[in-house]
Amino acid sequence: MSIRSKATAAVATAAAMTLFAGTALAAAPGAPGAGDPYYPTAGNGGYDVSHYDIRLNYQPGADRLWGTTTILAKATEDLTQFNLDFLLKVKTLRVNNAPATFSQADGELTVTPKGGLRKNADVTIVVTYDDVPGQVKDAAGFTAWTKTVDGALGIGEPQIASWWFPSNDHPTDKATYDVSVAVPDGTEVLSNGRFVGNTRLINGWTRWNWRSTKPQASYLTFINIGQFEIRQSTAPNGQPVLNAYSERLGENRDAAIASIERTSEVIEFEESVFGPYPFEAQGGIGTNDLGYALENQTRPNYDTAFFRRGANTYVVAHELGHQWFGDSVSTHHWRDIWLNEGFASYAEFLWSEHIGEGTAQENADFTYDLYPADSPFWQVVIGDPGSGNEFNGAVYDRGALTLHALRVAVGDDKFFGILKAWTAKKRYSDATIEEFIATAEEVSGQQLDELFQTWLFTKGKPAEAPGRASVGIASAGVTAKAAEPKSRQKIALTHEVLAAHDH
Repeated sequence: MSIRSKATAAVATAAAMTLFAGTALAAAPGAPGAGDPYYPTAGNGGYDVSHYDIRLNYQPGADRLWGTTTILAKATEDLTQFNLDFLLKVKTLRVNNAPATFSQADGELTVTPKGGLRKNADVTIVVTYDDVPGQVKDAAGFTAWTKTVDGALGIGEPQIASWWFPSNDHPTDKATYDVSVAVPDGTEVLSNGRFVGNTRLINGWTRWNWRSTKPQASYLTFINIGQFEIRQSTAPNGQPVLNAYSERLGENRDAAIASIERTSEVIEFEESVFGPYPFEAQGGIGTNDLGYALENQTRPNYDTAFFRRGANTYVVAHELGHQWFGDSVSTHHWRDIWLNEGFASYAEFLWSEHIGEGTAQENADFTYDLYPADSPFWQVVIGDPGSGNEFNGAVYDRGALTLHALRVAVGDDKFFGILKAWTAKKRYSDATIEEFIATAEEVSGQQLDELFQTWLFTKGKPAEAPGRASVGIASAGVTAKAAEPKSRQKIALTHEVLAAHDH
């Protein structure tokens, strides 16, 4: 350290020591959770994060991850201590340049900064750590980190961050990100946002650098480490596109490429129905070992299984639909998951309509008929499905039917006006189902309580498929089942693989 640096540090330390001199700090510990009924310990109270700088090293053979995460935040109340969500072994921790006392238990990293923190104070938190994430389990005995033959997946929902960076792990506290990970030469590291280059290190390693400049939820932040073919291009709107394909995709490789390479085309269509694309980059990753797909912001990850029957643009339409519904507009609580999955599933109906493989009405009719009245499917209250049941198939299919019921009730012009008003009003924020209902009523000028009560909050099969034309067979006294749209098999495969997410 230079003499000038030492002098600067001394001044900063003195300022920190005198911050509360002669005053009593009327403060309390920050809450160990964000108040989500489904996941009471997820997230934390007392501060708001604006940025994460994650600078790590990863040794694939040993599954060893080590490095530093720097967190920029602001205290939202006077604090004696605060929590971070984190499972890996912490080596050191500093708050505003001063060493802080900390403890770890059950995924909670409890931090006691010297002298406490004043409300509205800017806070810099620096955490160094070193661990083997694949061997780390949460209180339920679960690990979200996946060690693969050539790297690892730091991908998951509703939680993944705790296995690779300390955070305020709840969608209500979004931040920007810089992610930088060094790995041995010949291995690639993929993440969100813009790729800002890599640096060859002298020890035979390469550092990969990524930057996300739009607000991003912690569970949507990912790393995918392995061996990939990386393709970079420019979208028609000028945005950078980066797609990547695992070298282990095998016989599904061409089908995955034929699907994911259409990302910009799908985004262009979805902009026409959802409003402007909310982020700074585009892309997708065909990968192994994930078991499902996840709408990671700007760059969804798709398991190879989605392409086992050939090209599948429906999963691409689903995950890209999440860029608006789930990523830009996130759930306030996890009980609001219909705002994510119902809307992304309806994006598949809209894509089917767009490419001429079945109208949304035909898909709604077929989906309604698919489940008999006594099916457990109709017993899921998708407006509040319960902890651990957020990814039940009903949240997807009945969720899409709910939106079609809304479309039928208000007409196309008002329906798409509602979607665009919603994505504009709640851009980069979080929201509740009740707020969406209020927006739908405001834009449509209609009272919609009964519709949403029937489709979101009432068990049992609604009496009629939304918008169905009369197809009764009078002489037999029965109603004919809807014909299967051409798109249905690919939509069914998409939802079958996505169901693997419902652990």
